[in-house]
Amino acid sequence: MIQITPQMRLLLAVEPVDFRKGIDSLVAVCRQRLQADPILGALFIFASRSRKSIRVLAYDGQGYWLCQKRLSQGRFAWWPAAGQEPTARLDVHQLQLE
Repeated sequence: MIQITPQMRLLLAVEPVDFRKGIDSLVAVCRQRLQADPILGALFIFASRSRKSIRVLAYDGQGYWLCQKRLSQGRFAWWPAAGQEPTARLDVHQLQLE
């Protein structure tokens, strides 16, 4: 089980990610494009191009967790627009569906 605490950093990749990527490829995205190491305890959240699915990558000290949520209706409308920064920071309460 992944425990999300108020002190935990949640990093969103603002650009869409190819969802054919597995754990190793997403770790490489974290290190190369987001310039962050997933082993340091942050949760990395990626969206598909359609924003109907998100993936969460987490490291728990023993290995990686890769979780996915796919909406049957609607999209993740609150997702930040791509800009200068490769990541965006959110508070836990912002991860609610609209």
